[in-house]
Amino acid sequence: MEIFTYEDLKKIDRPTLGNMIPLELFRTIRLIGMYQGLPMNGKNTTIAVGRKIGQSLPVQTIEDALQIFKDLKIGIPTIINATENEIHIKIEDCFCKGLPIHEGNMTCDLEGAILEGAFSLIYDKKVIVREVKCNVNGDEHCEYMIKILG
Repeated sequence: MEIFTYEDLKKIDRPTLGNMIPLELFRTIRLIGMYQGLPMNGKNTTIAVGRKIGQSLPVQTIEDALQIFKDLKIGIPTIINATENEIHIKIEDCFCKGLPIHEGNMTCDLEGAILEGAFSLIYDKKVIVREVKCNVNGDEHCEYMIKILG
């Protein structure tokens, strides 16, 4: 049962504080509340949540999904390479940019799962997204490999 839709969430009535929240709050929810507070760094939860978010977005094309990613200030996505069944995307200015480096850690699984949900909606097929680079790991930007399955 869906209580809220993506369109519902765009309805904001905060005359004083407006529609923006600090990045620190989002990072706190993601990296302390979920990443540190849940078993397995919250991977199962963030992936399930991200997929649901992605599937709720009003997207019909890859360009729609990438534009919403940018509009929501998740990051600035660019397609590095694309074939019929695989898309390689980099994300500049990801929410994790500027955090301390912790080699071996990929923290942007929620964001990848949002892409997974959106792309599964666009293609009407099973999609698997894997984060292959992350700023927190010491990489220059975050990157995802997206596989569209038959």
